[in-house]
Amino acid sequence: MKLSVEQIPHEKEEEVIVRCYDTQEKWVEAIRAVTAGEVSVNAFAEEKAYRLKLSDIYYFEIVDGCSFLYCEKSVFKCRQKLYEFEKLCRNSMLFRCSKSMILNADKIQYVRPSVSGRFEATLANNEKVIISRQYVGELKRLLGM
Repeated sequence: MKLSVEQIPHEKEEEVIVRCYDTQEKWVEAIRAVTAGEVSVNAFAEEKAYRLKLSDIYYFEIVDGCSFLYCEKSVFKCRQKLYEFEKLCRNSMLFRCSKSMILNADKIQYVRPSVSGRFEATLANNEKVIISRQYVGELKRLLGM
């Protein structure tokens, strides 16, 4: 791989051009995140408002019609709907893993096959999450499997 850096005058607009064979590569996703700036989400816990970076979120889940963001040790309530959060996470390591959950693939410690074509993911905080079989393909793509 070749890297070229060109210094330009302040009058010109800065830009990043990536030429690659596969636009879904993990390193391309990382460049997208850097150039777009870190995306954050508004969340609430104990009557306090927080701004959470997507990279700090382990998963987003809908439970009984309420939205929750799960981090390493904390749970936050969120006002976003699943489809809104999914749209926000486009081009990141967060992906839909079931009907009601979006999972951060960067927080997966390891995965193993489960019953009926599903996968079980163990996260960095030792929590276990089931990935529905229709979303296993996206998991494999993100993890380079």
